Amino acid sequence: MYVSARSDYALRAMLAVASGGGDGEHGELAKAASLAEAQDIPLSFLQGILLDLRRAGLLHSHRGADGGYALTRPPDEITVGDVLRAVGGSLTTVRGLPAERAGYHGVAAGLTDVWLAVHGAIATVVDSTSLADLLTHAPTTS
Repeated sequence: MYVSARSDYALRAMLAVASGGGDGEHGELAKAASLAEAQDIPLSFLQGILLDLRRAGLLHSHRGADGGYALTRPPDEITVGDVLRAVGGSLTTVRGLPAERAGYHGVAAGLTDVWLAVHGAIATVVDSTSLADLLTHAPTTS
């Protein structure tokens, strides 16, 4: 598994929205510029990431001066895997293809099973770790 800057930034942005109470119910919306500054993410790059997260149904956006982004579900219902798939597609790739599409023959035929096992192990970890789990392990700041 390769964790791209895009995936890292997406997770950091989602955690920032989740930690700020960006649930949309209490009027606490996270602005893209604030997220970019707080997480040291280039704003133009972050805007594309936020669009992908919105398209994947993980964030919703509100327009206007009081607008911003909010989670579509509580942080305990959004997993690291949800975020990674929203911005990066397959969790594991082999030569740029999803692990399940890697095909081998002859003496290398067993590699397919290895890559699928690696993919399964990664999926188990990222699909069982929610944003809420990560927030409970984050140091508190004043």
